[in-house]
Amino acid sequence: MKLSRTLFRTLPLAAAVALTFASAAQAQSLVDMYEAARAYDASFISAKAQFEANLAKANQTLGGVLPNIALSASASRTRFDLRPDGQPNPARYFYGSGVAAITLVQPLYRPAAWAAYRQGGPLLQQAAAQFEAAEQDLLVRVSQAYFDVLTSEASLASVQAQKQAVQEQLASAKRNFEVGTSTITGVRDAQARFDLSTAQEIAAANDLRIKRLALDLAVGMSNTQPKRLVDNSKLIEPPADSVDSWVSQSESASPAVRQARLGLEVANLEVDKATAGHKPTLDAQLNYQGVRNVSGSSTNPTSGTSSHIMNPSAAIVLNVPIFAGFATQYRVKETVALEDKARSDYENARRNTAQATRTAYFGLVAGLSQVKALEAAEASTQSALDANKLGYSVGVNINIDVLNSQSQLYQTKRDLAKARYDVLVGNLKLRQASGTLTPQDLQPINALLAP
Repeated sequence: MKLSRTLFRTLPLAAAVALTFASAAQAQSLVDMYEAARAYDASFISAKAQFEANLAKANQTLGGVLPNIALSASASRTRFDLRPDGQPNPARYFYGSGVAAITLVQPLYRPAAWAAYRQGGPLLQQAAAQFEAAEQDLLVRVSQAYFDVLTSEASLASVQAQKQAVQEQLASAKRNFEVGTSTITGVRDAQARFDLSTAQEIAAANDLRIKRLALDLAVGMSNTQPKRLVDNSKLIEPPADSVDSWVSQSESASPAVRQARLGLEVANLEVDKATAGHKPTLDAQLNYQGVRNVSGSSTNPTSGTSSHIMNPSAAIVLNVPIFAGFATQYRVKETVALEDKARSDYENARRNTAQATRTAYFGLVAGLSQVKALEAAEASTQSALDANKLGYSVGVNINIDVLNSQSQLYQTKRDLAKARYDVLVGNLKLRQASGTLTPQDLQPINALLAP
């Protein structure tokens, strides 16, 4: 700390301020961004709260099968007026009573309660699947925003490099025109291409600004600086398994499919609950009641004596439903229809997940092939540009040939950078579609970034 203070005292003010901002604006890795988003993203925090609420709701089903214990108490004071025949004024008596009771009810046979209890397991698993889907969605959203910024940075850098090259070509065309070795057409072509590059630079800079704001909003940080790829030639390996293997895996691991399958199980048990409305219930009850009478009682209000009565009891209570105004019948019809809906939702989730997995798989494979093709195209366009520059310098080619070659080269560079980043995001989307995406899958991608 002493060294830092000495350094800042010896530096000029502007240099000290620049050093402060440089240290504060260090680049963040993808894992750092994801960890920040977990603590900031409102939709993820909402999903986490919903997960905890669903866990508590699932555990509420225990209440229908475990004992229920209740304590009750009451106190009263009564005035009793007694007027015998022939007496003008009544005799007035006061007595009080207090009652306390504790009651235990143990369900012995409640089909609806047991069906609700069996729903607890699928509801717990469904809550876990919903939260897993929210976590995977956050992973993909943060990664997409992260690489969108890097793609925009690469696009802006490519446009600026192209603008610089066009500016140099414009200067060369002006010199050649002044010495009479080229026509005014070459100057005008270069000027038009330079103006176009300026417009493209403005658009690319604005796009980068918007992408940075989107990333800041996703992770809850300001002035984010994503780390770039340290070696663009090394990306992920293509999928080792076939597309059918990924689809088969998605049918068991995908959170969306699991939610739909568990929803069908819950709907089946809901039919059992509704059908149980026609069945009797049987409960065991234990009751322990104490009555304290003070200065009399309701049966002997004039005695003036106090008494204490204990009254334990046990009972078996049978309740047989006979008619509920057709409510039970229509409830059964409702749950059967909802069961059919849940079955269709499950089938729809399976189909959509399989389609999404196939799309992500072939997109990743095509993206890796596109990267290789663009790398070859980059080398070819660079060679073509060098040949056109040489031809222009010896008078074989005209200026527009060089400008076209430059435009093609930098467009290829932009496409290659975007294809590389799309491959990294596509790998995550494939794992998300198959239901195997976890935060650990960010580590291999994080290792490709600059340290």
